[in-house]
Amino acid sequence: MINSLFDIKGKIALITGSTHGLGMAMAKGLGQAGATIIINGNSSQQKIDDAVKELQQEGIHAVGYKFNVTSEQEVITAVKKIQDEVGPIDILINNAGIIKRIPLIDMEVDDFKEVIDIDLVSPFIVSKHVAKGMIERRQGKIINICSMMSELGRNTVGAYAAAKGGLKMLTKNMATEWAKYNVQINGIGPGYFATEQTKPIRVDGHPFNDFIISRTPAAKWGEPSDLAGAAIFLSSKASDFVNGHILYVDGGILATIGKPSNEN
Repeated sequence: MINSLFDIKGKIALITGSTHGLGMAMAKGLGQAGATIIINGNSSQQKIDDAVKELQQEGIHAVGYKFNVTSEQEVITAVKKIQDEVGPIDILINNAGIIKRIPLIDMEVDDFKEVIDIDLVSPFIVSKHVAKGMIERRQGKIINICSMMSELGRNTVGAYAAAKGGLKMLTKNMATEWAKYNVQINGIGPGYFATEQTKPIRVDGHPFNDFIISRTPAAKWGEPSDLAGAAIFLSSKASDFVNGHILYVDGGILATIGKPSNEN
């Protein structure tokens, strides 16, 4: 009975921005749990093909679709194609996103708008068109990838924090409108993870590495695989009465004000 609560075998999961990094980690987690994975990207078909091949080599049923999540027409076309060629989308993870580390006083308006468009507007577009089928079938799971910046600010990430704060509230409002159709909409807020993007700063003595280690109660960076459990939980029947919640997977950062500099 307990195992069946977390069973997602045969479910179809679309994960945007999933050719690498945390998106790929969640794709592997859901795929290893038995879901069919839809890989999405927009930079190149080769990256999508490579990601699909990587999953298939692990015995995961995966296919890939290239489309721009900020283009409503491309999303409409892709969602229909996925439904026709693979089947109805049971799980949607809105993972695609960018960050531009520029002080607000120096940031161009176009750069600010680009971050908002990808990190906040695209989850609205994709969710809107995937949710139509979920509402019709009276079941579905949507997971928005939020951030600790949904709660906190930090120098040079004002546009990203604005988008992720907005995504937290969009998640709650999606739940407000769609929960009655047996669609659960929640978020995951990752902390700091050991990815290829963070590799250059994850070395002893680097100021940011030392800051993260000292600031995190778990005293370490998260591994991408650490997101798998949260993604499976929010994709399964185990979360059927969880709605509008942001699950922070951060090693405890948001739980503490931090330790004094002289504390071991």
